[in-house]
Amino acid sequence: MNNWKSGWLGEFFSIDKGKVGIQSAVPGPYNLVTTGAAFSKHIDYHFEGEAICIPLISSTGHGDASLKRIHYINGKFAAGNILAACINNSAKKLSTRFVFHYLTANKDSLIVPLMKGSANVSLKIDEISRINIRFPDLDEQHAIVTQLDAVFKKTRQVEALLDEIEVELNALCRSMIYSQKNRRPNFVPMRDLLSMRSPDVRVDRDKTYHFAGVYSFGRGLFKSVTKAGTDFSYEWLSTLREGDFTYPKLMAWEGALGVVPPECEELVVSPEFPVFNVNNEIILPDILDLYFKTPQVWSELAEISSGTNQRRRRLQPSAFLNYEMPVPSMPDQYRLQKIIKRKNETIKRHTETRKSLKALLPSLLEKTFS
Repeated sequence: MNNWKSGWLGEFFSIDKGKVGIQSAVPGPYNLVTTGAAFSKHIDYHFEGEAICIPLISSTGHGDASLKRIHYINGKFAAGNILAACINNSAKKLSTRFVFHYLTANKDSLIVPLMKGSANVSLKIDEISRINIRFPDLDEQHAIVTQLDAVFKKTRQVEALLDEIEVELNALCRSMIYSQKNRRPNFVPMRDLLSMRSPDVRVDRDKTYHFAGVYSFGRGLFKSVTKAGTDFSYEWLSTLREGDFTYPKLMAWEGALGVVPPECEELVVSPEFPVFNVNNEIILPDILDLYFKTPQVWSELAEISSGTNQRRRRLQPSAFLNYEMPVPSMPDQYRLQKIIKRKNETIKRHTETRKSLKALLPSLLEKTFS
């Protein structure tokens, strides 16, 4: 890099603020660059060509200067009004993809320090134009871009393959609930599988309580916030125990149901979360958890949820306990439980692989541009 040239970003790129209020965008055929990882859509375009889009506001706010990502885009597009669109005017000197990789590698040292503000930390267009970039001749730029893009493509392919494997593994396990050695599935009402527990914690306003939550779309339970007893009006809460089953009445139809994992033992939920003991003599918690992570089941739960506002429908315990699910024989459940365990171990290894891939890209960029 000792013989690389340097110059201001504004010497080579025209830099303009995006023109679309992201919340007021009208869906259409053109990509809309936002601060998120994925592009949205808009009815019109305001820019054309190869471009780099840089957020003008901090990713975290609250007085902290940070930048999660910048974007590369090519073609006709729109950009949110909290981003700057940098259009390459010097294609004979600079590769846009090279500059994108260069700025991505050095965003914390070149862009983030330019963000100013005590509360709403932001970046000005003039400051972006004065960012100093270093670059070799065009042929070497293209060679670097080819190498980096090849690695990025391979990592995306690996991640897509991992996703595909996990989808197939989950589908295989779910199919085994219905496949019972040529026997018709045995549908059993939830009231025979679960028994609802009453709230067991009388709220003391002088104490604090660590709550659990349930993600939508079958992603299970998680540790949520800690609240003082004065921060909410509930008189009673329910303690969670490993192997219990629970859901929020309001979002169950969107796949927010699950068996309590070990890490959520002894956390609490509000009365808006019915909590059930599982009858392990009829259904294993792992089988129950797997079944209610099935998207087709969520649509069935939506049909028995009450409320005129679609987003505010509630699954009442009385309706849920009347719902019937297919229950395999206990020998089949134990066999499926072993398969689920191996599936979860595979997904855990995939998670570690994803972490390694995520760490690989910044490391490669740093080595390339240091």
